Amino acid sequence: MNDTLSAFPFTVVFLSLLGISFLVQSYLAYRQRRHVAAHAGRVPSLFAAHIPPEQHEKAAQYAIAKSRFGQIQLLFHTLMLLWLTLGGGFEWLQQLWMVLLPSGIAQQTVVLLSVFAVLQLVELPFLYYSHFHLEARFGFNRLSRRLFVLDILRGALLGAVLGGGLIAALLALMVSAGEQWWLWAWGLWVGFSVLLMVIFPLWIAPLFNRFTPLADVVLKDRVERLLQRCGFDSQGIFVMDSSKRSAHGNAYFTGFGRAKRIVFFDTLLDHLSHDEIEAVLAHELGHFHHQHIRQRLWGSIIFSLLLFAVLGVLADTSAFYQQLGVNTVSAAAALFLFSQLLPLLLFPLTPLFSALSRRQEYQADEFAAQHAPAAALISALTKLYRDNAATLTPDPLHSAFYDSHPPATARVAKLQGFLS
Repeated sequence: MNDTLSAFPFTVVFLSLLGISFLVQSYLAYRQRRHVAAHAGRVPSLFAAHIPPEQHEKAAQYAIAKSRFGQIQLLFHTLMLLWLTLGGGFEWLQQLWMVLLPSGIAQQTVVLLSVFAVLQLVELPFLYYSHFHLEARFGFNRLSRRLFVLDILRGALLGAVLGGGLIAALLALMVSAGEQWWLWAWGLWVGFSVLLMVIFPLWIAPLFNRFTPLADVVLKDRVERLLQRCGFDSQGIFVMDSSKRSAHGNAYFTGFGRAKRIVFFDTLLDHLSHDEIEAVLAHELGHFHHQHIRQRLWGSIIFSLLLFAVLGVLADTSAFYQQLGVNTVSAAAALFLFSQLLPLLLFPLTPLFSALSRRQEYQADEFAAQHAPAAALISALTKLYRDNAATLTPDPLHSAFYDSHPPATARVAKLQGFLS
């Protein structure tokens, strides 16, 4: 053990970060609820002709309900984190498996999987309420209880296989790869992340949804001509049966390299015209034109190198374990503590990441306006805001801190500048 950081006040820093994060999130949520409620009675002028007052009121109530529910989740997750760390919860689980299994990589892998299983189990009541009460209350839930259970079981099995394999490999490197183990672990993480991008659309996503080739011949022809104009190659245009879970509509690109594919939610196709769908797709193509996906990937790779270097230092510091409620030093404990500390360390960077994302959304909108009618994108966005009950009047500070997309009024106002 390298105790160069033995005097570092890990407990104080951890509690300070946790407290600041909780207070900031609570304050921003309060501002959001207050601001949305104050503007619920009037539709912004840009949308007044297309979104009825009752729809605007529904969106406001939906945003407020989600915020209140999120506040309860935040409190519970904060208490769970305190119990697992300073409360000795992780240490108790670690000691339990030390009795039940012989020491080694398998034991430590089971320790981590059991901790994450506990976290998923305590999350189940929140998931159930979210689907069958909150989403159902506003008419969005279409998920049956049977499918809810099947999704959980499939997700748990997939997490055990893929997550368990990754955890075991990381632990093996931490134990046997020498002082520079963190560099090898970083390489493993990068390789796994890229591999996941390739196999997700081919083998993982079909476990949860059915993907069928786009059957609308006219729309398919328009999409293919748009792809040709933009110089974009894909492995197909698919429709996902998202309606069996939710009434929300969306579209996305998935995959990596030659495995890229375009996916439309069936709910999106049901509500948008061909012009509007083409404009939405042009926006997504704008992200590829500006290489946003590649930039995010490289940013993630470089940033993760820094994080693994930090983990390499902390894993070799006994005070890191002891001051965070873990008396038994292990590779599993290092991974767990760092995984819980990481969101607190990254939380102050949230507004920066959000601002970068909004800038990219504006760039994608501009590209879309050059390859499809801007009016069609405005119309599509308006329908999506309406049908998804997205608030048109978010609190400015809350939006600046969290939102990956520009506020509705700012986005549409900018698009209007491209109207001929």
